[in-house]
Amino acid sequence: MSDDVQMTASASDPSGAEGWWTDLPWLVNADPERVLGLLASDADSDARLMAAVYRASVDVHRDVPPWVRRQLLALDAARYGDRELSARIAAVSVEDVDTEPWQVLWSTGARSDPHFQMNPSGHTGGVDAVVTTFSDGRHVVVTGSKDQTVRVRDLKTGQPVGGPMSDFNGRVWAVATEVVDGRPYVVTASDWAVLAWDLATRQQTGELPGINGEVWCLGTAVVQGRPCALASDDDVSVRVWDLASGEQVGELTGHDDFLMAIGASPGNVDTECYAATASVTDLCS
Repeated sequence: MSDDVQMTASASDPSGAEGWWTDLPWLVNADPERVLGLLASDADSDARLMAAVYRASVDVHRDVPPWVRRQLLALDAARYGDRELSARIAAVSVEDVDTEPWQVLWSTGARSDPHFQMNPSGHTGGVDAVVTTFSDGRHVVVTGSKDQTVRVRDLKTGQPVGGPMSDFNGRVWAVATEVVDGRPYVVTASDWAVLAWDLATRQQTGELPGINGEVWCLGTAVVQGRPCALASDDDVSVRVWDLASGEQVGELTGHDDFLMAIGASPGNVDTECYAATASVTDLCS
């Protein structure tokens, strides 16, 4: 017997009707292909949530009976942080099958952390760079954006920590962190500038010299006991600066195209440090 025949009277096909996403019996019992035809038909936020919940296990929905689909939808609604919707789905009537005797109290493998569902970064433009660090007794995430700001949020609560850092000439392409004299620092790469900031005070501590173009990548490392920053601009070399003094202490060469990524890993922290750099055409170390 098809799903359409099994549908109860309360689950009549709402195709084309406003508010289709509120008809949970229809969503549970209907042929998934008919449901999929409506998922993108409404811009309402509730409709988008229900569409996301349905799509989360859509490949399974096609091959299971309605009572299994009911379980999956209830679980996926909880994974999206809406336990009330999950409970209403679990209570949907399915022919010849009892209502689920359970409700979802918690779930793992969440699609998104509820703390970060609404404008997680606080930026008004796209986020180009992200790094995590430990500052003032808590884990934080530092983000750089097209909106020409750097923002900091508490990783546990999702709440902003202090105000934005905003003294930039253009979009922020990359961010990195390092500890300088016992204080957490943020290093930022933007158009024509590499800047160092004291993370606790949000104050700029200096501009690292020698940059003559857009800086798309940077990294930090401890070199012979000194915290350093590494970055490249349009001239395809990698400059190395001592973050405590702000002076350039070295330069790495060998690329023949602009660089897209830099990473550093210590060997013996007193004597060695290795850097890996990736350009458009090659990889060097």
